[in-house]
Amino acid sequence: MLIRDATPDDWAAVWPFWHRIVSAGETYAWDRDTPEPAARALWMAPANRVSVVEDESGAIVASAYVRPNYGGPAAHIANAGFMVDPAHAGRGIGRLLAEYVLEQARSDGYTGMIFNAVVETNPAMKLWESLGFRTLGTVPGAFRHPTRGPVGLNILFREL
Repeated sequence: MLIRDATPDDWAAVWPFWHRIVSAGETYAWDRDTPEPAARALWMAPANRVSVVEDESGAIVASAYVRPNYGGPAAHIANAGFMVDPAHAGRGIGRLLAEYVLEQARSDGYTGMIFNAVVETNPAMKLWESLGFRTLGTVPGAFRHPTRGPVGLNILFREL
């Protein structure tokens, strides 16, 4: 596996799994019908440091972004988003990418990372906990899961 900084041309490979994951409506608090241009603007924004993971064949199988959670005196706390192509789930790609991004954020000068809205039923919760994130709080029923109904959104934090 190769993890590298994304280029604008990488979006064409990220979009299909980004769209598949978001349109499923199970793990991200983004509009399930987000059009491609809006998704690209969100994920590939100039303020984001975007990474991609290439598998052995050179195919892009995951991506992540890091950006300041807020500006000004709070700009030292990072926010991030992660997606692994569901066709490549269960291979340790998410952990590999998460460890890389956490180190990248630390080297970029961030002192902590926060996730503002992790769906409490998201299988990635186990990964985040194993990497030292702790749940600061849960907003009950804040996410309308397509099969489970209202579930909570967790706010996670980890010092870097």
